[in-house]
Amino acid sequence: MKPIRIFDADVNFQAEISNYESLMFTRSFHGIGDLELRINRYKNYTDTLQKGNVIVVDKDLHKAYKIMHREIELDQSGKATENWLINALELKSVVGQRITLPPVHTSHDNRSASAETVMKHYISNNVITPVDGKRKIPQLILATDLIRGPQVNWQSRFKNVAEEMAEMSLMSGIGWGARIDYALRKWVFDVYEGRDLSVNQSINSPVIFSPLFDNIKNMHYVDSDLNYRNTAYIAGQGEGVERRVVELGQAVGLSRHELFVDARDVSEETEDEEPVPRPPQDIINDLINRGEQKLAELIQETFLEAQVMTNSTFKYEADWDLGDIVTTQYTDWGITLDARITEVKEIYEPETGFTLEATFGNNRPTLISKIKQELTGMKAEITR
Repeated sequence: MKPIRIFDADVNFQAEISNYESLMFTRSFHGIGDLELRINRYKNYTDTLQKGNVIVVDKDLHKAYKIMHREIELDQSGKATENWLINALELKSVVGQRITLPPVHTSHDNRSASAETVMKHYISNNVITPVDGKRKIPQLILATDLIRGPQVNWQSRFKNVAEEMAEMSLMSGIGWGARIDYALRKWVFDVYEGRDLSVNQSINSPVIFSPLFDNIKNMHYVDSDLNYRNTAYIAGQGEGVERRVVELGQAVGLSRHELFVDARDVSEETEDEEPVPRPPQDIINDLINRGEQKLAELIQETFLEAQVMTNSTFKYEADWDLGDIVTTQYTDWGITLDARITEVKEIYEPETGFTLEATFGNNRPTLISKIKQELTGMKAEITR
């Protein structure tokens, strides 16, 4: 069984445990992964499994989970059934304890830069160096900004920070997370880029998952347009025929799926002490950015979930890892899919040993609803 190490919030070591009943945890590239641990309460060091403590899987500092929930039951079988159920969320979930507060002189916090720079901007302003010191989470620091990812134009106002990270991650293809730094005794927020390991590139050795190669099984495939939109009409300020409306998207006929976006909060004037009209093109650009963000929430859903054979020729965390783009193929279903590995679940149980499951592609509605569920109680004003 793979050992787990328990730390307090300030990264002081508490205990190491390896004789649990079961352990399974999910790593998520775009969203927030979780961990479930079952262990009999009479085993050593179970007293360290307190809310707020951090579980690190083996020596993998990026596999860190903050304990959020504990429960236990007792039935007629006695001590053997007194098992703790421990639930934890990936360390990065702590940013979901904050909302995006705009600067006092503007209605929104606006940022235009690389995806990494924009994501770290909102983390810095709301979690690490906020104006109000009470909002600071002292355990969290930022990794160096390497300006990775495509250009992103973003506006935010009273939104949950974790949900904003997930939205930007989906739109840009950049992952995000937090890892433990033993030396600094801090949690380090950073972003990640996956490798392209698909058959359609020639830089890296390709990775192909297929039942025909005996490296995946128990597949579940979804290809859906139920929530899909590709054209937006974004309405800004004004009334009736005077209201400013911008169209985004060029699809025609049956391939066109339209969406209305109410963006009345996009200002027509500057936010100076003496406001003056903004250049029309700046207003249009803001409306287009708003439409792009909304359409990114309603992309086509194409994903495949499968159990990955642990004895495969492709080794997990060596030949492939979370965030990489690989090729999945099953000719019997007519499927060939180049997709990012967006989630990986590791399961450890005494009877079955080590089991590995992966999600290829984005199950976006499930991802966003899962984040909202995990962050229940951390609500934000919806102005977009």
